[in-house]
Amino acid sequence: MPLSVFSDEHFMNEAYKLALQAREEDEIPVGAVVICENRIIGKGYNQTEKLNDVTAHAEILAITAAQNYLGAKYLKGCTMFVTLEPCLMCVGALYWAQIDRLVFGASDNARGFTKIKQEVLHSKTSFESGLMAKECGDLVREFFKELRK
Repeated sequence: MPLSVFSDEHFMNEAYKLALQAREEDEIPVGAVVICENRIIGKGYNQTEKLNDVTAHAEILAITAAQNYLGAKYLKGCTMFVTLEPCLMCVGALYWAQIDRLVFGASDNARGFTKIKQEVLHSKTSFESGLMAKECGDLVREFFKELRK
């Protein structure tokens, strides 16, 4: 069944493609896109090794690109699709950006923000998890399996 251009699945698939690009560059395979009015306005994939920067997570790069596109620091009316549950640093950036909605694929049982027992997203931000969770999770698991060989 073909994906609608404006479906959550379509946008998560775009984030997944960026995660594949990260993997090709020997980065932890995480990809993110920011959507506004059914248009991708920001995208990113992990580049911590390439840029020698611990903050160069997919989410941070996508937020920066979206803010530059909009010419604004707030991402009201926007949604982020990211293949892996954001860490506390990234969810903090999403908090300050006041993004409306966050959708992530695979849960991150080690470093994901949902492990924190307090509200860390902006009160107006909704989030959903599990979209393409198997594909996104398998990609990360395979990456670390190969890394350990």
